[in-house]
Amino acid sequence: MRLTILGGGGFRVPLVYRALLGGGSVSEVTLYDEDRTRLSVIASVLAAQAAGASRAPAVRIATGLDDALRGADFVFSAIRVGGMQGRACDERIPLSEGVLGQETVGAGGVLYGLRTLPVAQRIAERVAAVAPDAWVINFTNPAGMVTEAMRAVLGERVIGICDSPVGLVRRAARAAGADPDGVSYDYVGLNHLGWLRRLEDGSGRDLLAGLLADDAALGGFEEGRLFGAEWLRTLGAIPNEYLHYYYFTREALAAARSGETTRGEFLAGQQARFFSGAAAAPARAYELWEGTRLEREETYMAESREASGGWQRDALDLEGGGYDQVALALMRAISRDERTRLILDVRNGGAVGALDDDAVVEVVCEVGADGARPLPVAAPDEHQAGMMLAVKAVERATIAAARTGSRRDALRALALHPLVDSAAVAARILDRAGAWA
Repeated sequence: MRLTILGGGGFRVPLVYRALLGGGSVSEVTLYDEDRTRLSVIASVLAAQAAGASRAPAVRIATGLDDALRGADFVFSAIRVGGMQGRACDERIPLSEGVLGQETVGAGGVLYGLRTLPVAQRIAERVAAVAPDAWVINFTNPAGMVTEAMRAVLGERVIGICDSPVGLVRRAARAAGADPDGVSYDYVGLNHLGWLRRLEDGSGRDLLAGLLADDAALGGFEEGRLFGAEWLRTLGAIPNEYLHYYYFTREALAAARSGETTRGEFLAGQQARFFSGAAAAPARAYELWEGTRLEREETYMAESREASGGWQRDALDLEGGGYDQVALALMRAISRDERTRLILDVRNGGAVGALDDDAVVEVVCEVGADGARPLPVAAPDEHQAGMMLAVKAVERATIAAARTGSRRDALRALALHPLVDSAAVAARILDRAGAWA
């Protein structure tokens, strides 16, 4: 089986390859990236990972997009249009206007979407032309709107993934004293905007109520510390970590503005050091990558942790993996028709009554040879539905602007976002971003 990774020079590609070394049916991994230096460095990391592995998949460097796609069974799309410098601008421009700047949330997410969606559209068109039987697994952020845009071309053969929901479920299960692999759960939302509303052990015993009532247990995992026991009990659910930007906007904004660098600026500098060092010393590429990865994991969502009192991430959350494991589980389920339940970004199809059928939602799905199908979920409450509808309107306006080049739609996307508090600010952000003036 052949796997193609678009964005093959991406820093997290070795996580995927490392997971493949555990066995499976992938015989060849094809990497494609427009940055040949990054691609060469990541190839060196993969070669070091493969050393001593008895069944390591062969690694091939593609010469172009069509070459990368031709013959692929699965395509992992993990591109970053504009690189880390683009992300840094997406964050810094909104912050300078007094609103949150973040990679996928708020004005920063809209700017990133405007830049990324035309490229994602082109990729979808080339997949349809060159590899129509391939399944596309979309990692590219903002994952929900990118997946929805690619669906217009690829239909059911594109599925979006994110590691945040599965991480939340596993952390909550451990905090409740249960085996994370043995729980059942209910989760509903959009990408980076969802809630865990039910958690049961293998016997059907409710775990969530007891967890929400236990201050010590809530203080023992990331979301409990991030949101606080009182607010979680008020909600009666455990939100995805990205909802911290919505529920504690003032605190998150203050922490972001007080930092010397944004997350994108930090990662841009970190990755520049890594790639230049590894290019100069290919024999040390894997060692340098591992050290850089650990630092990256330790500093993940550092601003939100600072805004909620300041605390360090748990060792279990520094082990790496996550989205790579979800992607491989999805790939195995489809290729082997192994019925598996995963939280994925898919066409709603009536699962969430508050949204139309074609909206991409993030819910529990059953996966098999025919792809991913959302399972029935309890209706979102008014608060959850309201937030989902508001953000979905932003996603739809961003998709329309990227498709047509309409400034009006781009302004609408920015101004309607719940984290942008002024249409005048939205217009200034758009003008400063430059691409949609």
